[in-house]
Amino acid sequence: MSASITQTFSQRRPWFELIDRSTFSRPDTFKEAVARVRKNLTYFRVNYTAIIVLVAAFSLLSHPFILFFLACLLWAWLFLYVFRTPDQPVNMFDRTFTDRETLGILIILTILIIFLTELGALMISSVVVGFGITCVHGAFRVPQEVFVDDQEPMNIGILSYITATAASGVVAATPTLQRV
Repeated sequence: MSASITQTFSQRRPWFELIDRSTFSRPDTFKEAVARVRKNLTYFRVNYTAIIVLVAAFSLLSHPFILFFLACLLWAWLFLYVFRTPDQPVNMFDRTFTDRETLGILIILTILIIFLTELGALMISSVVVGFGITCVHGAFRVPQEVFVDDQEPMNIGILSYITATAASGVVAATPTLQRV
């Protein structure tokens, strides 16, 4: 995982290139704005992902009550399910729980915490705000044509599943014609 994170961050573009004021202009049409967003999303995808994560982290830090419950939930998952060996049963309240019961309780607890503390709404809204920031930046930043020619395949690292999933979806969605 450490190598994957290092490889992903090595694909990050310089932040000064992202905020260079000389590359900004208003798009003439909506179609041009969409094309700019697509090119800039491809080129700055690691930077944009970092921006979205920072917006989500800031929104969690600004809601300490929700952050406390999220930390407790994470602790419960790690302590009761992830790092526990399968031969070591969970004993609580004078009862031994099986792995299936532990998983079921953790899933129900997760759903309750997400909905009762409004964690889901907070995370969705923060990701939408972060994505909106990246789309506005991508629409107003003029991509140079060097970006398209200079792109190396980025099918390694944390974000490789996005590219692989998109490519497999295009192949799966392409209809095949058979001659009769």
